[in-house]
Amino acid sequence: MSNALEQALQNKSAQIGVIGLGYVGLPLIRAFSKGGYRCLGFDVDQTKVDKLLAGKSYIKHIDSQQITSLIKEKKFEPTSDMSRLKEADCIIICVPTPLNDSRDPDLSYIEGTARSIAKALRPGQLVVLESTTYPTTTRDVVLPILNESGLKAGQDYYLAFSPEREDPGNPNFSAEGIPKVVGGYDPVSTDLACQMYAAAVVKVVPVTNMEVAEACKILENTYRAVNIALVNELKMLYDKMGIDVWEVIDAAKTKPFGYQAFYPGPGLGGHCIPIDPFYLTWLARKYGETTRFIELAGEINLHMPLYVINRLAEFLNDNGRPIKNSKIAMLGVAYKKDVDDPRESPSFELMKILLQRGAALTYNDPHVPELPKMRHYPDFPGMISQDLTPAYLAAQDCVIVATDHSAYDYDFIVKHARMVLDTRNATKNVTDNREKIRKA
Repeated sequence: MSNALEQALQNKSAQIGVIGLGYVGLPLIRAFSKGGYRCLGFDVDQTKVDKLLAGKSYIKHIDSQQITSLIKEKKFEPTSDMSRLKEADCIIICVPTPLNDSRDPDLSYIEGTARSIAKALRPGQLVVLESTTYPTTTRDVVLPILNESGLKAGQDYYLAFSPEREDPGNPNFSAEGIPKVVGGYDPVSTDLACQMYAAAVVKVVPVTNMEVAEACKILENTYRAVNIALVNELKMLYDKMGIDVWEVIDAAKTKPFGYQAFYPGPGLGGHCIPIDPFYLTWLARKYGETTRFIELAGEINLHMPLYVINRLAEFLNDNGRPIKNSKIAMLGVAYKKDVDDPRESPSFELMKILLQRGAALTYNDPHVPELPKMRHYPDFPGMISQDLTPAYLAAQDCVIVATDHSAYDYDFIVKHARMVLDTRNATKNVTDNREKIRKA
């Protein structure tokens, strides 16, 4: 059976099924379509499927015209009918892996998806998990569910893990240009998964097994989380010393070796960096180990929104105002600049604290016109982005720059606002009215 799938991959007659049509799944479909494969896209959200069928993209860096062309050329068909999974020769899982309220891994999306696949699984198919998770998930969670089909991995079907490495909004790296790490259940599974990805991405990096591939992604994001925590801690110290941490970082990064620049902010955002290290600490506890370094980094990063609020309170107090009943405008709710992705954005934690303290809160984000339903923030859906007019800015007691979008005219913002609390060093080139600015 592996020979049949291998032949289908080589002659591009294999059909690729992608489950989860979000920030990972859609770019992946585009990459496979460019590589010459036909793709089936699965999502339980019928609204997403209907938009795609109408040729409308809901992700900023995926052009609607690309969606229209792929569907018109029959290279991509979106559907919510999970029974059609049997039509795909290769099935790739790209579903969310959040944390629950106690910050333990929530694998319900992976488990539910695996059960849907098991119902449709047929001999000769390849299943690949891309959702970021802790090492052993594919073997201990996905494999037993798939085997309930009566088929055996490595014998009747093939199984692998390949971590997604999407960086939404990064103009230098799309899905096609990012190397793919691949680890299979057995050598045949690894080889088949490598052949599949080879037509779609710039480079494939095979590793010994699924656990190495899973651990690779956790390492990448934990590395970033720890280094961001370091600069966040230094930022709080240097603020008290009257030293500009942003200037310190700019000076340090002139060293051509041994240093990589990371930047402080109001907290961590996105689906990976705020979450993945907690997967590792949870797994370590299962093995009777502690990850003190990682847990400390998590504590620092989780503290940053409260630090920003305390800086805001100081700023307002210097101007004779409390947070309660003050008009506060949040500029940017996306988790990073120039994207429309609000997942795990620190802006929501800032907004939650401000509402708890009685602030009159509004926001502006050119990429997020309306706040979506958020898993941990049920109070915000329906809030609308306000127009960034001189009158709106002047009416606010303080404007907080939470996400440094390129679309913002910071000279304009500082000119018309009464006070600006800058958490991203976005106003560094503003020369006039600098007395209105305070960094946080």
